[in-house]
Amino acid sequence: MNLRLTCRLACILLHLLEGLATCAIVFPWVGAGRRYARIQNWSRRLLAICNVTVAAPSGAPALHHALIVANHVSWLDIFVINSVHPCRFVAKQEIREWPVLGWLAEQAGTVFIARGSRRDLRHVFKGIVAALRMGARVAFFPEGTTAPQGTVLPFHANLFEAAVDAKVQVQPYALRYLDATGALHPAVDFVGDMTFARSVMAILASGAIRAELVRLPPIDAAGAHRRELAEQAHDAISGALA
Repeated sequence: MNLRLTCRLACILLHLLEGLATCAIVFPWVGAGRRYARIQNWSRRLLAICNVTVAAPSGAPALHHALIVANHVSWLDIFVINSVHPCRFVAKQEIREWPVLGWLAEQAGTVFIARGSRRDLRHVFKGIVAALRMGARVAFFPEGTTAPQGTVLPFHANLFEAAVDAKVQVQPYALRYLDATGALHPAVDFVGDMTFARSVMAILASGAIRAELVRLPPIDAAGAHRRELAEQAHDAISGALA
């Protein structure tokens, strides 16, 4: 292991310790606004340690109160979005099992859902609707799993119903990661049997990564069916990444 990689690993460990302390000591005593500001700052510094630069978001203006959906490439996705527009996330239960980062994501307000659990789905759905009605920005990855860059898997439609019930718009985000030549960065893909630890090491050992976030026009959920919303969001993201 070279010196640069060792230094980056040490920096990540220190940064994680800071995050643990903040969640345990600060978060119980501050309101949502200050919590989101700290999540945003922490996410930006984590990405900097990983040599990830987030380009200025392009596209439509960001909605402050909406159901956000995005394609899912890597564990970096949550932190890229939070570095620009802090959200409450809904994520698969496997993320909760990531070392340290899973616990931090939970403390930051992420809600985890077990794959195939109807009971979990009903509980999470009610939580999303309640958060949206309170004015929160809630985000999830409707593919349900990560996909190789350049691929957008079919969207699961169930959670789109929350936008209909809460009477808010759906705003799709398109995410991609580029290398110095402008090509899709090969170190970012987190698919197949790749472990979280291997993914972290691949990213830390790679060259500079440029994350691009494209905000797409909102989709009106009023009177829409969840499958229609899922199809429109999928088509919008696929088109932006084509």
